[in-house]
Amino acid sequence: MVDFQCKPTYGWEDFLEIIRLLRAPGGCPWDAEQTHQSIRRDFLEETYEVLDALDRDDPAAMCEELGDVLMQVVFHAVMEEEQGRFAPADVVDGIAKKMVYRHPHVFGGSMQAEDSRQVLVNWEVLKRQEKGQRSTADAIEAVPHTLPALWRAEKIQRKAAKAGFDWEGAAGALEKLEEEVRELRQALEAGKSVDEPHGIREEVGDTLFMAAKLAQTFQVDPEDALHRACDKFETRFRFVEEAADKPLDAYTQEELLSLWQAAKAQLS
Repeated sequence: MVDFQCKPTYGWEDFLEIIRLLRAPGGCPWDAEQTHQSIRRDFLEETYEVLDALDRDDPAAMCEELGDVLMQVVFHAVMEEEQGRFAPADVVDGIAKKMVYRHPHVFGGSMQAEDSRQVLVNWEVLKRQEKGQRSTADAIEAVPHTLPALWRAEKIQRKAAKAGFDWEGAAGALEKLEEEVRELRQALEAGKSVDEPHGIREEVGDTLFMAAKLAQTFQVDPEDALHRACDKFETRFRFVEEAADKPLDAYTQEELLSLWQAAKAQLS
């Protein structure tokens, strides 16, 4: 047991103290054992749960899930505080300074912004200065490798396009996507293995990368587009499975296609 006074309502400092006590001797053995790496996935999962609450427009869930994300932020910051490298207060101070620095049009800097487009232009300039990025290649390299791959691809394509490395229109991007599909077909027909140069993995990756480029051209979130495709497939597959009068693997390819077309017609 630890020395702690329960309250009807807790504030920021109370929450910091709770996490510190959980990690301290006499606190929770599980919490005390955790490291950045051991709870890394938890951070990601909690973030996705926030997004799910946002998509459902559920205020009670939003409040709870945002709290879970805040707990992850504080947990990692307290771990660093224990090592003497930085404290939770440094996290708050750092993000506050960043917001002031990146909003000079609000907080009295030399840059002005009359609309949101200019705000984003200024933001990118200031971000590069802040991080010492001297080129677009530096900015592309700085895109986190831990992002979902479609988001990373879309973000890389967007940065390259802003630097002028782009097709003149969507038709050019679509032609490049079709070229990548042809190269994938050639790899399949040539019996290429997954890992050899210009093999299946590489050509599938090139195809997905260009699909993300096409999404970026139309300002479509590729992750959202793929999730919608997954939802559509899920609904149609359920129709097919429920309409089937025998196991699906007992149907011919033509019969399965007929069931699928019926699902499309019924659910379109």
